[in-house]
Amino acid sequence: MSQSTATTCPECTGNLERDSQETVCTDCGLVVDTDRLDRGPEWRSFADDDRNRERVGAPLTRSRHDRGLSTEIGYSSRLTGRKRRQFARLRRQHSRANVASKAERNQIYAFTEIRRLVSSLSLTYSVRDQACALFDSAQTEGLLRGRSLEGFAAAAVYAVCRTNGVARTVTEIVAVARADENELRAAYAAMNRDLGLPTGPIDAREYIPRFATDLDVPRAVERRATELAADAAETGSTGGRKPSGVAAACLYAAAREADYPLTQQRAADAAGVTPATLRNAYYALD
Repeated sequence: MSQSTATTCPECTGNLERDSQETVCTDCGLVVDTDRLDRGPEWRSFADDDRNRERVGAPLTRSRHDRGLSTEIGYSSRLTGRKRRQFARLRRQHSRANVASKAERNQIYAFTEIRRLVSSLSLTYSVRDQACALFDSAQTEGLLRGRSLEGFAAAAVYAVCRTNGVARTVTEIVAVARADENELRAAYAAMNRDLGLPTGPIDAREYIPRFATDLDVPRAVERRATELAADAAETGSTGGRKPSGVAAACLYAAAREADYPLTQQRAADAAGVTPATLRNAYYALD
């Protein structure tokens, strides 16, 4: 919109005050003119603070093989005939030039798989970036030879979940991955052995909210299951057992106390374990 050139209010002849968007009368409050365009520079900080304010693009990310620095030739519906074919050739050559080696091509494929897994599992950007960095370390150490890229992508996500205490089982990751369980475990064992991952057992309490939601149990049962898992962790009665199995056993035990109809089979299916694993953990709670 055009800026007003008047110096007084047309209603009350009061003084006008201008800012970047509006011209307002200081006496009656009438908005004389507006300009919705912010004509100032696009200074901003991608770190959500006032430091290092820049006018460039998105921040660097480990989830891209080039840290997100490369450019792309876009598409336009207004190009026709020879110009469209010319830009198609330029786009193809530009895409080839972005990949300098087979290692980079493998990295692009694996990072794409990691981003897909993280999205399917509803994990955070932090897990995504750490998984990509872990895959990069595994590739630098030469661990990929003779193993599948899909297996290492899935194993990297699983390893980061383990190191960050995020409750995701192998079964859950394999369900959305393009690798089978044997490929994931082989890749994870190689990274754990050669990279020295700081992994440890995940607290069974981390699994209980998700399992309780899947089983649709009452809140009282979920709270009691959490208490049972905390008691088991303090006494060490379930030490050495699968955390997901312990979580399912706690939910089953809490449901029995509350007379809620939850079978061992349903609880075991929600946790991705066998009923025998659940029963062994259940007896250990006593």
